[in-house]
Amino acid sequence: MGRHGTIAGRKAAQDSKRAALFTKYAKTITVAAKDGGDPEYNASLRVAIEKAKSIGMPNDNITRAIKKGTGEIEGASYDELKFEGYGAGGVAIIVDCLTDNTNRTTSAVRSLFDKHGGNLGTPGCVTYMFDRKGVIILEKGDLDEDTVMDAALEAGAEDMITNEDNFQILTDPSDYPAVDDALRKAGFEIVESEVEYVPSVESTPDEKDLKKLKKLVTFLEDNDDVQNVHTNCAVDLDEVE
Repeated sequence: MGRHGTIAGRKAAQDSKRAALFTKYAKTITVAAKDGGDPEYNASLRVAIEKAKSIGMPNDNITRAIKKGTGEIEGASYDELKFEGYGAGGVAIIVDCLTDNTNRTTSAVRSLFDKHGGNLGTPGCVTYMFDRKGVIILEKGDLDEDTVMDAALEAGAEDMITNEDNFQILTDPSDYPAVDDALRKAGFEIVESEVEYVPSVESTPDEKDLKKLKKLVTFLEDNDDVQNVHTNCAVDLDEVE
């Protein structure tokens, strides 16, 4: 099962954070739309819109986010920030942010690391433990493994991992939008789709440290400026009580 857990667990986690996800996806759409507001000619925007729709984000919100990105309506300008550090048990953590106030975001992330048993490090201190990959999760259901594999590879994927109830498709980041688009057009149900830092070395902390780690990750994810939190923890934190 590994870090990506079960489909039910992932859907439950998404449902509980739906409002926060709307805010995060709106930012992603706004940033993607800076390269063009027509998703037909902007693959990154097309993927961002599809992800937003998959969690029920209203069309009005999507349209407004696009117009902010293209400059049709006034909106904040977002900067990308990346923080690296360690959580409880020495688990490596990478935090991706989009913010209109770098000082506020830096202060908030540093405070959360300090309060929850972590240590914010310098750029590059943990990145070497990860590979940057597009990760597309398909619900297994009645799908034939060979059929999914053939479709994924034909679309340009690098590899596919078969888990308990899902298929995890890995791509090079540059190929990710095209692979995601091809699989959606082929009719596959995509549960989650993201460019992530996939750990090349995993860490398995003890139960006490897992609870501390989950608190840190949860508080980071609840911050509106934080887009994604990546760890090299081998345990699915959604299942930690």
